[in-house]
Amino acid sequence: MHSRRSFVGGMTGLAGSLAASRVLGANDRIRVGMIGPGMRGTQLLGHLVKLPNAEMVAFADVYTKRLEDARKVVPGAKTYFDYRHLLDDRSIDAVVIATPQHLHCEHFVAALQAGKHVYQEKTMAFTVEHAKKMRAARLAAPKLTVQIGHQDNSSLQNADVRAILDKGIIGKITEIHGHMYRNTPHGRPQWTRPVAPDVVSENVIWKSFLGGAPPHEFEANRFINWRFYWDYSGGNFYENMCHQLAFWYKILELKIPTKVATNGGIFLWKDGREVPDTMDTAMVHADDLMYTWDSAFGNNELGTTEDVLGTDGTISRGEEIWYRPQRVNRREPAPFKGTAVDKGQSHLDRAHLQNFLECIVSGKEPNTPFEIGFRVSIASRMAVESYRQERIVKWDPVREEMV
Repeated sequence: MHSRRSFVGGMTGLAGSLAASRVLGANDRIRVGMIGPGMRGTQLLGHLVKLPNAEMVAFADVYTKRLEDARKVVPGAKTYFDYRHLLDDRSIDAVVIATPQHLHCEHFVAALQAGKHVYQEKTMAFTVEHAKKMRAARLAAPKLTVQIGHQDNSSLQNADVRAILDKGIIGKITEIHGHMYRNTPHGRPQWTRPVAPDVVSENVIWKSFLGGAPPHEFEANRFINWRFYWDYSGGNFYENMCHQLAFWYKILELKIPTKVATNGGIFLWKDGREVPDTMDTAMVHADDLMYTWDSAFGNNELGTTEDVLGTDGTISRGEEIWYRPQRVNRREPAPFKGTAVDKGQSHLDRAHLQNFLECIVSGKEPNTPFEIGFRVSIASRMAVESYRQERIVKWDPVREEMV
């Protein structure tokens, strides 16, 4: 195990002034760097090393072991504790950002300013202020490709849903009802990750992990299980609700909710976490549509589904897409299912990354463009603030603020 000091001593110096991304042709391999090769980053890395048009060349992380593990996968890659060293490498075309949510803004803005195409893991922005800063950076770099990591938008189920909507057999949609339920064996709390003995202050650049979060003494569990703490995480609103929102936000072109009401609590896993394990939220959107979502970590019977409720029919999304008519208004057609089958997150991750790389070359809009990530981020933050403040949170579209 290398110490932090030995890694720092082996790092290359800053490369100087920054340059815009090089022009890439269809046969060029895209040189990719990753900021944050943790659990999620490693999942994405597993796909990137298999994609023929990608070449992983560098990693940045604040934890020694993650850099060592990344170099086992890509032995020739450069590794850095300071992500700015990675961004200063002019040969890198694109950056995958898979850091904790409170650091997304810092890394995203810096990457675009360095002239890199960006694959930004969800939820895109941690706060409204962060979302606005990220938007400013995006507007200043319009030629760079930005893909937000809502991989469901690369699912073939999109085509099934659009085909149903094009038939005009759904009627007026007044509500979308989403579920997201999980369970784990007794004594194994949902989301808990083991804290390895090497997670000590010598091997972690704690100040860099904190970023703009409130000061706090080094704490190994806080570093590894950051999803439990409001300083760094939006809880399951940011982990899973955002995905279920993003799919329908894109297809139905939903805007930021006008108001959001959230309730719930820590009803099961009383292990020091701050984010709820049981929750529900109701979001009112323009055009008289409400999106309701409920989730819990103590029973998985309801699974992960969404139902789009129209006056003439229902679209249900799970592993497959189903249409069922509302017989009170429509006799035909008979219930039917779409052609696509959801093959799981791994398949979607690969498709989403491939779409990102293809768009870098073609200049086309990726499957989850910045604007979708922006609106979903605000909606997710409104749900968090409603829960924490125990009140209905409204959106002022003129001032672009929660009230």
